[in-house]
Amino acid sequence: MPFTPFHLGPALLLGLLLLRYIDFPTFVVANVIVDIESFLVLALGLNYPLHGFLHTFLGGSIIALLLAMVMNEVREPLSPLLSSFRLEQETSFKGVLLASVFGVYLHILLDAPLYIDIQPFYPLDTNPFYVGSASFGAAVYGLCTWCFLGAAVIYAIRLIMVWRMGTKISS
Repeated sequence: MPFTPFHLGPALLLGLLLLRYIDFPTFVVANVIVDIESFLVLALGLNYPLHGFLHTFLGGSIIALLLAMVMNEVREPLSPLLSSFRLEQETSFKGVLLASVFGVYLHILLDAPLYIDIQPFYPLDTNPFYVGSASFGAAVYGLCTWCFLGAAVIYAIRLIMVWRMGTKISS
């Protein structure tokens, strides 16, 4: 995939780095929602590709638009939760939509070099990003892990700054 938890590393790191521009919770959800398809295929034993329609830019665009509409509606009730994690931010539909599209596409771009069954430019039945190398796959997993660690460092620095300043950081 890389398996969904690995997608959290880049999602958290980029989400924190781009906190001023994109909606953080939308971006995190967008990075993992694509794998609902793979989960359903595995859990229900479906006769369907593990990386099917949602792992294409067309399917991803549809799910990103739907996610943006949902997140735009539920975003305000999430604000207190984000505040408790010191991740306050102003939000707009533009930021939610950007986060949704960017997150879904990032998921597809992380998966496409690893799996031949992904057809990112569906209806074309090819995957020009496919590398097919175990060492490249390990490198992608390693990158995702390092991104998670980088996100933890950036978040810790953010918390220290909030603690020292006694106020929220402008996002």
